[in-house]
Formats: sequence, structure tokens, C-alpha cells
Amino acid sequence: MDARFLRTYDALRLNATIPLVRASILQINSSSGGVPKRAVPEAVVTRLGIQGDLHAHPEVHGGPSKALLLITSEGTAELVAAGFPLFDGALGENITTLGLDRRAMRPGQRYKIGGIVVELAKLRMPCRTIQVYGPSIGKAVYDDRVDEGDPTSPRWGLGGFYARVITPGTIRTGDGIELVGEPLGRLGGQPE
Repeated sequence: MDARFLRTYDALRLNATIPLVRASILQINSSSGGVPKRAVPEAVVTRLGIQGDLHAHPEVHGGPSKALLLITSEGTAELVAAGFPLFDGALGENITTLGLDRRAMRPGQRYKIGGIVVELAKLRMPCRTIQVYGPSIGKAVYDDRVDEGDPTSPRWGLGGFYARVITPGTIRTGDGIELVGEPLGRLGGQPE
């Protein structure tokens, strides 16, 4: 047998024993306005977001198309590794996820999160408020390629995704997250 076949076989055999990671809610976050948002064990989610969660600048944040902000914990870890003093909830996200690949997330996708269903509406463009974590954090999470909708940008999704609530309900820390719908006109989340 050739060495390439053996390497491929070993990789497949090893991967077969690794359990799949189930995406879930790592943390639910709420605040009386601004950042950071603090952890809560569960939340009632309406079409306007987490009940009791307020926004420091409601003219910019919130509303039906920006009801929730989702950020991956893995993305936050990347930013911490780059030197930003972040923690879950620091960037103002309502839901910190575990096990979702930000690079695969796209506006228009629908996710079942615990007892709710949301649709990703748009990428979050960073505001001045998050500069409390460093003057360059805006550039670390958003660039021209993200602005143009290019998911191959290394910054894609680092700032999070705003979501609209399709089905209101209750969510709890640890609830599963499942992709249940792709954007219309796309196959597998890829542009036509």
C-alpha cells in the first residue's frame, strides 16, 4: 500500500472516533443598555429580542431586524488571542454560541435555538461603543470584504450576526442550536 493511502485511512479511522460537537448556547446575555451584557440562565424571547434587554442607542440597535445579536465563542477566543480583553457578553451579544462556525453562517439562514427560531438578518457593523476594548477592535472584526458580503474574509462574522425572531419562545443556557433553513436562492449557503 502506498503511504498516501495509509495517511488517508488513518485520518478517516481517527476521525470516526471523534464525537461530533453539537452547537449550543454557551451564554445568554442581557443588560440595561450598552456593553457588556451579563449572563442570565434563561430568557423569554419576543419578536423584539430578549425581554428586559435594553439598548444604549435604540435608534441604532434593536428593532425587529436586529432583535438579537449572536456571536460565536470561538470568534471571541480568536479576538482574545489577538490581544483584546474580551469575555462572553463583552461585545453586547445576546447569545454566545458554542460549536457554530462563523465562516459558514450567512444572512438568510434560519436556526432553531432552544424554543425559538431566528433568521440571520445581517452582519453586525461595529459601533464606537465596543472601542472600550481597544481602538482597533472595529478593524479586527470588520473590513471592506465583510462590508461587500465576502465570507472568505478572515474577519467574517467576528462582530456577530443580527437576527430577526421568527418564532418567539424561551431559551436556556445549554440549549441546542440547529440550522433549519438556508436563504432562498442559495444552495448550501453558497452564492448562486
